[in-house]
Amino acid sequence: MRGWTIREISLALRQGHISPSELCQRCLSLIRKTKILNAYITVTEEQAVKQAEDAEKRLQRGNPLGPLDGVPVAVKDNFSTAGIETTCASNMLKGYVPPFNATVVQRLLDQGAILMGKTNLDEFAMGCGSTDGIFGPVRNPWGYSKQYREQLAEDCAVDDSDWVVAGGSSGGSAVAVASMSCFASLGSDTGGSTRNPAAHCGIVGFKGSYGLLSRHGLIPLVNSMDVPGILTRCVDDVSTVFGLLAGHDPKDSTTVQDPFKPFELPDEIDVRNLCVGIPKEYHAPGLSCETLEIWTKGVNLFEDGGARVVEVSLPHTQYSNVCYHVLCTTEVSSNMARFDGLEYGHRSNVESSTEALYAATRHEGFNDVVRGRILAGNYFLLKENYDDYFVKAQKVRRLIANDFLKVFESGVDVLLTPTTLSDASSYMEFIKEDNRTRSAQEDIFTQGANLAGLPAIAVPAILSRRGLPLSLQFIGRAFHDKQLLTVAKWFEQQMKFPLLQLQTPLNNCSELLKSQSSHARF
Repeated sequence: MRGWTIREISLALRQGHISPSELCQRCLSLIRKTKILNAYITVTEEQAVKQAEDAEKRLQRGNPLGPLDGVPVAVKDNFSTAGIETTCASNMLKGYVPPFNATVVQRLLDQGAILMGKTNLDEFAMGCGSTDGIFGPVRNPWGYSKQYREQLAEDCAVDDSDWVVAGGSSGGSAVAVASMSCFASLGSDTGGSTRNPAAHCGIVGFKGSYGLLSRHGLIPLVNSMDVPGILTRCVDDVSTVFGLLAGHDPKDSTTVQDPFKPFELPDEIDVRNLCVGIPKEYHAPGLSCETLEIWTKGVNLFEDGGARVVEVSLPHTQYSNVCYHVLCTTEVSSNMARFDGLEYGHRSNVESSTEALYAATRHEGFNDVVRGRILAGNYFLLKENYDDYFVKAQKVRRLIANDFLKVFESGVDVLLTPTTLSDASSYMEFIKEDNRTRSAQEDIFTQGANLAGLPAIAVPAILSRRGLPLSLQFIGRAFHDKQLLTVAKWFEQQMKFPLLQLQTPLNNCSELLKSQSSHARF
């Protein structure tokens, strides 16, 4: 078991073996201890302490709000949070304090979750390493030696060559969970931005079917692909959080109208009637030998468990990077147009002309990555280019979605693929490539699910020879999220991925939780 699960800690809270205030203080202490990882932009200590006190009163009265009552969580800093600065790690929004909560954030708070803070990311979620935000790069705790991890402190000096990237763009959210300063976190997933850092940080990263989780209050990158993501230490915790957040939102017209029924995953899972598809096109250039080995091991595990494993074809996969790039940049250029110095965000002091104000504001507010995507998107949307780029990309997107549809209609239940090409790169190696090139390389296995609106989950599998996590990805049929999570849990049970050796905030509860966790039910 990788750390303490939500089910276990909720049981301990309800039975009074640990109080919400004590748990909150231990997590705050761990945030301070691991400050060097740069996972958080804003730590909401005062608010968290107050929320913990309120949860404590409810639990003492025997009236908990749900399985998250008193449980520490974190939220990526591109979700609106009422009264708490929301920056998107950009100068453009530095100092912006929203007057409302994003729907998924509000639903967490309605369940009594304790918000520990807002997590670090690539600027406006554009990247795959969490290295391009204005608050500095996020550091992967797996990149340090065991001895060094145990000595993490605020005043530690770090050489850039000493650590590896956390993945992105939700790297801060992944590191917050991996370092055990919270039990679940929210990320956003546009082309793999939840699954990629989850894979590099050795935790579970999940994006649901498009339309099941509200995007209201998520500062948009690509509206037609953005999905709130959930990062936890195990698949059961994903299921718990997902069940509380999913469902129709009248503030988001893209959410499904049908009522969503929360579910609990079974403990005993039989995969003998399962058909697992292996996309032959995912044998991509650059796939490391270790990733290929664990992918093969995953195939063998399902065959040994009685599942039917078949090779399938997604013939338009080769066009997904180009298709994604065109559609991503065009929607980015549209979404970023609001930040002009007059309506939203930072405003430059240049006043010689409106045009000069626009130019100076956007130069000061956006980094090179964001400006580059805006320029590319505007180029693709020019009248003379619109049909050749945007319209054709939309047609290719439909072909990619149809590829998945045909595979699932043939009887395949889930697809098993790598999540990333290899384990996490060192920071110095990572920054040798530009953001666009890196994103194209890192998201090759994850973009398709976003283009087709399908649920997908990254589950840690083994440690590489360098001692870094390697993960496999499962992609499911649209709105068959329960089946996908059930299969992912079975795989997780077989792999028994090791716990990250950081000091846990719950050492004195270990024997209690080991003896009682198997009896927890909600």
